[in-house]
Amino acid sequence: MNDKTKNSNVVFYVSLAMVFAIVGCAIALKEQFAVFANDLLGFISTNFSWAYLLSMFVFVVFALILAFSKFGNIKLGADDSKPEFSNTSWFGMLFGAGMGIGLVFWGVAEPISHFISTSTGLEPGSVEAANFAMKASFKHWGFHPWANYAIIGLALAYFQFRKGKPALISSIFTPLIGEKGVNGPIGKMIDIFAVFATVAGVATSLGMGTLQINSGFEQVFGMPNNQVTQVAIIVIITVIFIWTAVSGIDKGIKALGDINLVLAGGLLLLTFIVGPKLQIVQNFTNGLGLYLNDFIHDSLHVEAFGDNTWVNGWTVFYWAWWIAWAPFVGSFIARISKGRTIREFIVGVIAAPAVASIVWFSVFGTLGLALKDKVAMTVLEGVAAAPEVGLFVTLQSYPLGSILSLVTIVLLCTFFVTSANSATFVLGMFTSHGDLNPSNGKKIIWGLVQSVLATALLLSGGLKPLQTISVAAAFPFIVIMLAACVSLWKALQSENI
Repeated sequence: MNDKTKNSNVVFYVSLAMVFAIVGCAIALKEQFAVFANDLLGFISTNFSWAYLLSMFVFVVFALILAFSKFGNIKLGADDSKPEFSNTSWFGMLFGAGMGIGLVFWGVAEPISHFISTSTGLEPGSVEAANFAMKASFKHWGFHPWANYAIIGLALAYFQFRKGKPALISSIFTPLIGEKGVNGPIGKMIDIFAVFATVAGVATSLGMGTLQINSGFEQVFGMPNNQVTQVAIIVIITVIFIWTAVSGIDKGIKALGDINLVLAGGLLLLTFIVGPKLQIVQNFTNGLGLYLNDFIHDSLHVEAFGDNTWVNGWTVFYWAWWIAWAPFVGSFIARISKGRTIREFIVGVIAAPAVASIVWFSVFGTLGLALKDKVAMTVLEGVAAAPEVGLFVTLQSYPLGSILSLVTIVLLCTFFVTSANSATFVLGMFTSHGDLNPSNGKKIIWGLVQSVLATALLLSGGLKPLQTISVAAAFPFIVIMLAACVSLWKALQSENI
């Protein structure tokens, strides 16, 4: 057995044991684990909110500097390399892996949550609250999260395609700790943590996505909303996402990304047509103006002497969640970005999906806020309290509500599969010493692990605690990502430009 195989086995077996141990605690000691997870996240959010805000702002600034610097024309690969995928397919895959299902889940629920909240300091249901709701949603799903993904994705793509390093998070730090450090305990710890963050994040998302799909089936077809139906959904989705992952990126994953784009674009257009069109356009224009005008202030806003309940509960939690997803999403984006320039990568990974997310929230957020004139505030409170059903409740208040709900269910399923098969592929790379084309055996194992964990957590009520602990555990990754910026900059300095 060569060194690579040994190292691969270390990351594979240790990370697998770590995942099952933590999930086992989340299930067996559900109440105690939930208390511990909430206390840990609360401690980190209260005492280190400034670290999350500063680091996410640094990621945006660093990406902008690179895009407009002399390094912008450097290829992620040899100087004569070409992109493997068309712009459309590339965008479809990265967008679906990054946050596709999250947009469907929160597109209506988040703006309404801010709109009716008493913790913002604004009168619930007021015009000011509506403006704040759109600006906050744009911030949480706009440039910051995608810059966060771009940091890991860009660094990893540069080192694996231009420098010939393995597709492992640890490879990024070669300029800082050398080959010995990367192949030693420090490098292995980084890679093991990346595996845990990916499995925990995707397993909880699979469970939550299942709840929303089941809610959609209940609304449209009257299907029972219970654990039997939910397990059946997971089984069917598992078969599909493992099959597409095994088919490879060129066939299964790419094809699904193209389908996602068509479905998401069609749903967005149809919803715009049946929705309050003038309000949607005005909400987009006004919200975008508020978002850009207050960008720096909102990026760094935390009260030194006031109440930070809203900031910690929303912005800091989101930043922690995006950072927890960075190893998986960044690695997948890197894998599909060979041949692109640094400038092209930054525009494609940050600007394009951020604008798409803003447009999405403009349409669906306005759809939800406009319900104020149609339903009682208690209905809006119900939408905010149960995001998995909120979108379907909202759609039923508009023309073609059943058709829109049906398209949404299909889109949820395809986004669901895209996230899962992307994660399965990345986990295979992480535990195969960075092999860009991991074995089908590894992909099948990780696909089954994610589904088994999602099912167990769903049945035991342990989804939320695992999500909380995975977000809290990602705190050290702030340091890793800032170090990735330094390491990438140091490596770029050696380029002959």
